[in-house]
Amino acid sequence: MIPLPDPPESIRLADGNDPLAGLRGRFLLPPGVIYLDGNSLGALPKATPERLRRAIEDEWGGDLIASWNKHDWIGAPARIGGKIAQLIGAKPSEVVVADSTSVNLFKLLVAALRAQGDRRVILTEPDNFPTDGYIAEGVVGLFDGCARKTAPAAELEAAIGDDTAVVVLTHVHYKTGQRWDMARVNEVARRRGALVVWDLSHSAGAIPVDLAGSRAELAVGCGYKYLNGGPGAPSYLYVAERLQSQMASPLSGWMGHAAPFAFEPVYQPATGIDRFLCGTPPILSLLALETAVDLMLEADLAAVAAKAEALSELLIAEMAPLCAAHGFTLITPRRFADRGAHVAFAHPHAYEICQALIAEGVVGDFRAPDVLRLGPAPLYTSFSDIWRAVRTLEQVMRLRLWDRPDYRTRARVT
Repeated sequence: MIPLPDPPESIRLADGNDPLAGLRGRFLLPPGVIYLDGNSLGALPKATPERLRRAIEDEWGGDLIASWNKHDWIGAPARIGGKIAQLIGAKPSEVVVADSTSVNLFKLLVAALRAQGDRRVILTEPDNFPTDGYIAEGVVGLFDGCARKTAPAAELEAAIGDDTAVVVLTHVHYKTGQRWDMARVNEVARRRGALVVWDLSHSAGAIPVDLAGSRAELAVGCGYKYLNGGPGAPSYLYVAERLQSQMASPLSGWMGHAAPFAFEPVYQPATGIDRFLCGTPPILSLLALETAVDLMLEADLAAVAAKAEALSELLIAEMAPLCAAHGFTLITPRRFADRGAHVAFAHPHAYEICQALIAEGVVGDFRAPDVLRLGPAPLYTSFSDIWRAVRTLEQVMRLRLWDRPDYRTRARVT
């Protein structure tokens, strides 16, 4: 590892004055590692292994099937959804946890198209998160006369037309970190009769999200990034209360039935948000997510947003000399109101640089074709982490540690 000096006093003071500093010790962070990939996979809360041990040994192992009632396994999707609702500015009755982000997006797109009558266009931007586009393409194939159209971000609002059924947007762009003005887009779409589905995967838990205040109608989000629910953690979906009776899930599984244990031969959707449930809840992963969400709810959300801004500001400022000296280009918007918590830099050798950083104990990630992403997470990233990460990157560039043949072969996960 590259030896580094101690951070300057200004950085130490920032850490000392951080109201969230006490939460860092509630996560299992490997010694000697600066983890700046919480925007891709959140760190492990220390409470999660014990919660899963109890669920496996005491509940599953001891109480067996009685746990569905005794430990309220059956209520987990709605209970945890209600907790996530507090993080995204929604009512508990508007959020439920189930399935994956891709599956939940499919549910909402089909439901929105069915609810929109003759409108048959799904509109998105061409560089949206790929799975959102893939799901939209699949949905289009299920409806006669349906089409997926794209428009660049700068032209998207103008492209919402009389034939637009639903707009699909990632609130914070997965690569650049650009943030949409949610309230403005919702207002434009509403005036033109279109619905909007927001993907909150790169924003919830890191920056302010106010679905009610922005009059959002539909949203999905994952549980494994800033919510720290673990790899492949269940997703959640949001349907505004005023729309729930008009929206029907295309996946009419038994958990979305009005009375699952009546075992009726004909499907009758549940009232409210529960109609978007489908199969049996994955209890172990749900309980891991709940443990992490409970930890996040201990934090003041205004302090989380303020720290996300301060960490990303520091990262951008510290990287400025490297941009000038080593060819990095900041592609994340400079103003915090226009960006999320992660910061992205373009460089022709971004993949190799990312591998060299990881070898030196600084974990970021790469996004094709040429982007190095660094994702501070307000609950456990310190200001010293940012300072040390940039100093390490400076040495990686100065010593050309990235220029190794084995760093040019890309792994399956980048």
